[in-house]
Amino acid sequence: MNTAGHPEATTRRGLELTPFRGLRYDPDRVGSLAAVTSPPYDVVVRPDGVHHLQSADPHNIVRLILPEAATPTARNAQAADTLHHWLAEGVLTADAEPGLYVYEQRDGDGILQRGIIGALRVSDPSDGVVLPHEDVMPHIVADRADLMRATSANLEPLLLTYRGDGQACAEVVERTAEKPPLLATTTEDGYRHRLWSVTDPDDVARVQDGLAHQVALIADGHHRWATYRRLRAEHPSPSPWDYGLVLLVDTARYPLRVRAIHRLLHGFAVSDALSALDGHFRVCRVDAPLPEALTALAEAASHGNAFLLAGDGTFHLVDRPDPDLLARTVPTDRPEAWRTLDATILHATLLDHIWHVPEDSPADIAYIHDAAATVRKAERQGGTAVLLHPVHEDVVRDLARQGVTMPRKSTSFGPKPASGLVLRTLDL
Repeated sequence: MNTAGHPEATTRRGLELTPFRGLRYDPDRVGSLAAVTSPPYDVVVRPDGVHHLQSADPHNIVRLILPEAATPTARNAQAADTLHHWLAEGVLTADAEPGLYVYEQRDGDGILQRGIIGALRVSDPSDGVVLPHEDVMPHIVADRADLMRATSANLEPLLLTYRGDGQACAEVVERTAEKPPLLATTTEDGYRHRLWSVTDPDDVARVQDGLAHQVALIADGHHRWATYRRLRAEHPSPSPWDYGLVLLVDTARYPLRVRAIHRLLHGFAVSDALSALDGHFRVCRVDAPLPEALTALAEAASHGNAFLLAGDGTFHLVDRPDPDLLARTVPTDRPEAWRTLDATILHATLLDHIWHVPEDSPADIAYIHDAAATVRKAERQGGTAVLLHPVHEDVVRDLARQGVTMPRKSTSFGPKPASGLVLRTLDL
């Protein structure tokens, strides 16, 4: 039985991408396009990163995606008011006609990524069209849903990947990228961003046909996808809430980088974390800078489960778990590829069994993408940084195809789309 209001769900297969009238900053009304962009909301290290971005330009997108106020209701109202004022003042303007958007990211190390931004029809999980690989935290989905309701907008695209088996999409993307872009800017992380619109009906049709039989993996944005699904269920179809803003990247042409997402255990001293490991894991002190410590972690991870603890001024390599301990603590109802993940061992064995740290409590644990930032915050707070080695994309995709989700916040695919280059309002 389908969700009420969505009788067509069972007949839809493949990705359905739709043009939309993008909201973009007027470059004449802001200091620079780079100064108004931000990483995705969950990558910004709060509060330091929020304040840094706010000071970059009074119109930085962080004021919409991470508004600051005393209560959640006040934060969402503030974001809605800010968006309304920016539209009224012409800081943000809507493109004249609907289109898809070709988006390019390039850095000085030879990384080049191109994809297509559009409004994707939100499918039901049973359709198997968009594959998640991580669980989500309900309080974050609720928070994002409240923000989207208040602003009536998709403020930043999530990142989806697919494996292209034809040339239709690729031909449009590559040909479009030879034209002068709508915008070009270089952000402080060294990435150059370019954006083009695709409004020609034939080109739009080629892209749509090329995606019609594809399945996508959520690379970044599980909570936003879950939010899209929640909001779609709340509104009778058809409505603008049937769609959500995404960036689709063909990883057969443009492979993504996969990095780990690290943990910060608030108020949990490194000495306490280490003492609890006695007899369960091997612990080796690593007196070296972070890059060398991460190299030691990578070498250990190639032979089995390994983690790097920090927060007391040095690093501690944690590896070689007791097999009997793993047999007692790791669930056996999942594939071996899942049972041997570092993130699985971290959550099932370390957090749940040894350290007794709740994984879904913001007061106890934070999930941070940058290793150096995680270490700095742990040292400043007297907490414990748990650094992980990334998992391979093939493992992620294979588990997702089996319908097996990884532990939450297990992977960080990149490069991620910059927030603030193109937005989607549901009122147009």
